[in-house]
This record gives sequence, C-alpha cells and structure tokens, in this order.
Amino acid sequence: MSTGIRAEIRVDAPTGCPTTQAVTRTGTSTADVARAVSGDGERVVEEFLLADPVGVDLDDVDADAEFEVVFDYGDHVTYRFERDRDVACPCETVDANDCPVVDVSVRGEDFHLTFHAPDMSALQSVIGELRDAFPSLDVKRLLRSEGEADTHNLVFVDRGRLTERQFEVLQTAHRMGYFDHPKGANAGDVADALDITRSTFSEHLAAAQSKLLDAILE
Repeated sequence: MSTGIRAEIRVDAPTGCPTTQAVTRTGTSTADVARAVSGDGERVVEEFLLADPVGVDLDDVDADAEFEVVFDYGDHVTYRFERDRDVACPCETVDANDCPVVDVSVRGEDFHLTFHAPDMSALQSVIGELRDAFPSLDVKRLLRSEGEADTHNLVFVDRGRLTERQFEVLQTAHRMGYFDHPKGANAGDVADALDITRSTFSEHLAAAQSKLLDAILE
C-alpha cells in the first residue's frame, strides 16, 4: 500500500527569511523559490525569482545573506544567496520533520509552502510544529494518495469552497468534540459558543459537510 499526503500551507511572511524580506521590502510581485541543503547539512542555498526588478536594491535586506544575480530575464531576475539553516523559516521546520519541500512562493506578505508527508501522523506532527512557530498558519490544500503501487485514489480538498462562516462553524464543532463518539458537545453547545441559533448552526454545518463530501466523492 502506497500512501502520501501533499499539503499546501500559508503563513504571514516570516521576518527571518531573506527571500520574504526581499519581496516585502522591494514591493515586487512574486518570488518562486528553489533551495538546496549543503553536503554538511549546516547551510542552505536558495534561489528566487523577482518580478519587475527595476531599481531593486537588495544590499540592505539581510546582513547575513549576500545576494548575487544568477540570471537576468529583463522583466524578471533570479537571485541566489547562502545562509545558515537555523533561520526561523517554515522550510526549516518541514525539513526537520523529514518531509520534502516541493514548492515555495512569496506573494505579497503571504508565504506559501507545499510539501509531502508520508502519512497523516507525520502531517499532524509537522503542522503542529509549524503552528507553534507561525500562529498565522492556514492549511490551504491537502491532496492524499492511497492505493496499490499501480493504483492511486487521489482526493483533493480545497477549503476555499467553504465560506468563512462555514469554516468557523466546522472548526468550532470539531474543536468542541461535536463529531466525537461519544459527543463532547451537542448542537446547542456549539451554537451557543458561536452565538447563533441551533437552526443556523445546522444550516452552516450541512452546507460545509456537503461541500466537503462533494470534493471527496465526486
């Protein structure tokens, strides 16, 4: 049985990350990141692409990171720098949990990271550590693979299908144990915590569950 989970997360741009500093300070539109760990495991080399680089000066972005131009596309420039691995960055947390980083991008003040976890236990562990270090963490997408070596059953769950209120209702119900057996809270308890009526709670919950089931079963 081959299992695996692909996760995309978002956090507020980490202040200790040279790449995010370069994006936020220069006001460029995006940065796609490639990274490699040195042979001794103590250093990491990163390359990132800045859009609209006219007038960009990275000299004062990070005292410990010396930026060099790798390739100039005209309207985009790829920069490279090397740094120690002890920087407070989501990539380091994921690496420390032996979960390969698949993709990194910085969009304005949002830091997006995609990684592969071998199973749900590993995913919960890395998400827990990330949330402790970066309270703004939001799990944007999960893609799970299950099946024999030649068969894959892929399930894509996009939380963007839910409205903010539907997500709040679902999250609160889960936190209070509404879905546990036996229940840790009934519908009235969750509705009171949300300061809504039981019927409103039921409507939001049914809509959220329907959307999630559509994503899983379609």
